[in-house]
Amino acid sequence: MLRRGAVVAALGSLLLATPPVWADDVRGGQQAVIETLDLAKAWRTTRGAGVLVAVLDSGVDRRHRDLAGSVRVGKDFTVGANPRGVTPRRLHGTYMASLIAGHGHGPEGKRGIIGVAPEAHVLSVRVILEDEEPGFREFNSAERFEDVVARGIRYAVDEGADVINMSISKELATRQERAAIRYAISKGVVLVAAAGNHGDNKIDGDFAPYSYPAAFPGVVSVGATDRRLRRAAFSNRNSSVLVSAPGVDIMGAGPGGQYWVGRGTSQATALVSGVAALIKAKYPDMSPPLVARALSTGATDRPPGGYDTATGFGVVNATRALAEAGKLAGHTETATGAEVHDPAKPLAGGDAGPVRVITRDQRQVTLYSAIAAAAGAGALLSLAVIFVLVRRVRRAQSSQEA
Repeated sequence: MLRRGAVVAALGSLLLATPPVWADDVRGGQQAVIETLDLAKAWRTTRGAGVLVAVLDSGVDRRHRDLAGSVRVGKDFTVGANPRGVTPRRLHGTYMASLIAGHGHGPEGKRGIIGVAPEAHVLSVRVILEDEEPGFREFNSAERFEDVVARGIRYAVDEGADVINMSISKELATRQERAAIRYAISKGVVLVAAAGNHGDNKIDGDFAPYSYPAAFPGVVSVGATDRRLRRAAFSNRNSSVLVSAPGVDIMGAGPGGQYWVGRGTSQATALVSGVAALIKAKYPDMSPPLVARALSTGATDRPPGGYDTATGFGVVNATRALAEAGKLAGHTETATGAEVHDPAKPLAGGDAGPVRVITRDQRQVTLYSAIAAAAGAGALLSLAVIFVLVRRVRRAQSSQEA
């Protein structure tokens, strides 16, 4: 029996496409995504140089011509699940990596897959198996693989990742994962994860189940849109969704020089990770909360009211996100200094001192003091009136008795 918390790729059905002969066979199939994300204009500002994106997935084929020279193979946390001698398929991971940092091939790189951040580099961290791999059931049932995602996050952070892409999902969260995410954010690493593909399995009315790690606070949770930029039917609909991106008929690279077309919140997540990489390339010191704010504030196709649980704050736009990041550059949402509260400790502790007043608005103090004094005087007057009335009643009673 598989664990309910089993980690799986947040991927829908796939269709295998024939390897291209001409540039338009693949690049032409990407045009809708390139236009939706407004990448041509964004690339005038940055193409992601200097950024390392960790892809926590099934592994990446570093020899694919559209990724050659851009992939560093990191640790494999699934060792022991597959029988010895089995070569990992690396399909899902290669696919996601190409959407993030594919640089194409051929003259001027105009053939093959172009990623959102084509000059970024990828760190491949293997934390899942493909469904077809012989160790898939063992991996998703053995207790020793329970915290591979948490370990993968910490590893990626320590290896210098600026962005962590997690096109994966599971139903249950663990304390170790929560701690690992807090660790990553404290180091300035942006975490992006798939909201999940169970949108048709609704619970509690119109909402789909939460998926982890996307539903953890601090993680950019990504939903998928269809070709009309509306919520894709499979995309989870709940309050964890921050933003959305195209997730239907998305062209990507596969191992062995192949190309694939697929659908899922996995693809949408990879595209958003690419935009986050562009922001980090331009503003390397920007904190994760501000990167998330730039992504959401710069979104297009915003729902009525500005937010809904279907597509979040809207569809990510690279050019607008970079512009919003420019407005936020130089600011921080992270407090510093000796008096900053340690999140690992309770808010009230034995060493807690008195609250220090930083500013004092004397006019407000005077106003509220006057209001308090008037209220006090009114209360005393009311008591005096009651006292007089009581005395009169008693006198009247005494006279009647006499």
